[in-house]
Amino acid sequence: MSSENTQAAAGGQAGALSHIRVLDLSRILAGPWCTQNLADMGAEVIKVERPGSGDDTRAWGPPWVRDAHGGDTGDSTYYAAANRGKKSITVDIARPEGQALVRRLAARSDVVVENYKIGDLKRYGLDYDSLSRINPRLVYCSITGYGQDGPSAHKPGYDFVFQAQGGLMSITGEHDQLPGGGPQKVGVAIADVMTGMYATIAILSALQHRTVSDRGQYIDMALLDCIVALGGNQVTGYFANGKVPHRYGNAHASLVPYQVFAVADGEIVVAVGNDKQWQQYCVAIERPDLAGSERWKKVTGRIVGRQELVPELARTMLTRPRDEWIARLEAHGVPCGPINDYAQVFEDAQVRHRGLRVDMPKADGGIVSTIASPLRLRGTPPAYDRPPPVLGDSTDAVLRDLADCSDQEIAALRRDGIV
Repeated sequence: MSSENTQAAAGGQAGALSHIRVLDLSRILAGPWCTQNLADMGAEVIKVERPGSGDDTRAWGPPWVRDAHGGDTGDSTYYAAANRGKKSITVDIARPEGQALVRRLAARSDVVVENYKIGDLKRYGLDYDSLSRINPRLVYCSITGYGQDGPSAHKPGYDFVFQAQGGLMSITGEHDQLPGGGPQKVGVAIADVMTGMYATIAILSALQHRTVSDRGQYIDMALLDCIVALGGNQVTGYFANGKVPHRYGNAHASLVPYQVFAVADGEIVVAVGNDKQWQQYCVAIERPDLAGSERWKKVTGRIVGRQELVPELARTMLTRPRDEWIARLEAHGVPCGPINDYAQVFEDAQVRHRGLRVDMPKADGGIVSTIASPLRLRGTPPAYDRPPPVLGDSTDAVLRDLADCSDQEIAALRRDGIV
């Protein structure tokens, strides 16, 4: 583990959730993102996968995780991004013998996370009602596209659809009146990621409540709910005045200037967040005429008059190169920055200092690189002691230790294709 962050986190102390066992029946992204958060914080996460193929995203390559010789493995980097810290077991839950194994594991777990279609796990006797009878302290989190009830609950759900249906694409992209204007999705699967984050919060809340109630509970997470909630101030503004928010591109509905500016050798972002910063910005760009104008002193005037003000600023910003502007603006306390690609991100001095790249050794001698958790607990920091698992790498150990299976039983289950 070569990054500073990895070395700092692997000091051997127990993680914040080291007393928690999670049975992870989820796949793709939202569920695995949630359970990876829990694993980073020390929880024992047992990922249940289909024999032979595993989580669908294992095959979502290229790019692929590399082996010790630089060759491609059978696991995608997409899978690796959301599954470190977990143990993988293979169980065919469509068969009664597999269902029995999962029930035995659930009886000794604190949390179950699943993202099956509504009704699938009920048919298998693996729904909350069934498992809570075995383990009343179980926290059970279901993740679906539209939730467990309502007119759309039966529909399949994909991140792209929710970015559109949940309103995000209506405020993302260039202004409709500009070249290239129109709706645009975010470059990452943000509905999945945000649902994973919200699910993490919900699970931790339920575990905390269990300390006073001694009972678990059911959690119903929906991608649609989470992407709508992400609308935040845009939605509450609509509730207040009835005006439907629209796309501003890289500009801001409530702050000016707060956008991308073309400069002599590229582009930079300037984010003037208040009236004091506006005055400092005018000093940095040597425009005392703008600083002294009553029309522009307050943010309301700059918002209302943005169509006149921004072109004036844009002409000034073209007069100097990127690095010179950044140095001048930072010297005056004006928030700004370059527009980095990911190669440049991981060359950034602050990113390197924070140890945001985690290089993890694999059993085959290769290295898999992932992004560090942003959850920085000083007393119980994240730990990165298990790379994304090879399919079924812990099947025998988990069934032996937690399901009380003998070696003969495990051999029979493997012979029959149950595991």
